Amino acid sequence: MRVALTKSFTFEAAHWLPTFPPHHKCRRMHGHSFRVSIVVEGDVNPATGYLIDYGEMRAAYEPVRARLDHFLLNDIPGLDVPTAENIAAWIWRQIKPALPMLSAVIVDETCTSRCEYRGE
Repeated sequence: MRVALTKSFTFEAAHWLPTFPPHHKCRRMHGHSFRVSIVVEGDVNPATGYLIDYGEMRAAYEPVRARLDHFLLNDIPGLDVPTAENIAAWIWRQIKPALPMLSAVIVDETCTSRCEYRGE
């Protein structure tokens, strides 16, 4: 049986988007309550009845959350232009080695705006 599992997390952070026009509101520093969903896909192990322990997903993401939570994203190496698209790809690169079954990273910047990244 093939399944997709999703585990969601939150972090608070500030950013500003230096590539936006000078008059755009996102060019100014502001903050968000980001929501990140990590999706893994694969075949359920018939012996255990599950694909992966959700705790393994949390353990893979926790060091990333600690680097993002309550920081200015622009100051984090690789996030000098911290759009939702770049944040999702950056998170993917950080956790993919620990989660080979990773199939998507979804970043909700607001309750109505999100980016879904599925790797290169």
